[in-house]
Amino acid sequence: MKRILLTLVCLALAGIATAQNTVPQNVTIKAMDGTSVQTSVIQNDGKPIIISFWATWCKPCNRELNAIKEVYENWQKETGVKLVAVSIDDARSATRVKPHADGNEWDYEIYLDQNQDFKRAMNVVNVPHTFVVNGKGEIVWQHTSYVDGQEEELYEVVKKVAAGEPIEEAAE
Repeated sequence: MKRILLTLVCLALAGIATAQNTVPQNVTIKAMDGTSVQTSVIQNDGKPIIISFWATWCKPCNRELNAIKEVYENWQKETGVKLVAVSIDDARSATRVKPHADGNEWDYEIYLDQNQDFKRAMNVVNVPHTFVVNGKGEIVWQHTSYVDGQEEELYEVVKKVAAGEPIEEAAE
């Protein structure tokens, strides 16, 4: 009986560890047109994905997404990367997300996480919080906050992921 219980506990812990290293697939978020979708829509045909949690009121978030905007087209051509920007704006400010993104000319997939379910599932505490996901849906790197020029480090990680090279331990 003890062996069975120990085995079940070990399997449960292994499942938790695995779940925290992959992007949850069954969390409901909203597309910019207001339709509800599952996070399983966040895919890129085996190529790298950047998932950036942000908010309209977050100055570092906006600086990071604007800095990436300047080089995003080149990043896509060189690595096939896709950036998915997930706004954590609540119901009061969610109506500002689309005009904000359009005004900044962001050519990213943008979703709303008004209830912050996806944010919790990804263990995001503060924004900006940026993840790099490999083609298998595994989180291979992450960082919080933003300092000017940090997008260069992000791109180095994306290039390694695109080339199938290992990434050193994920940053926080």
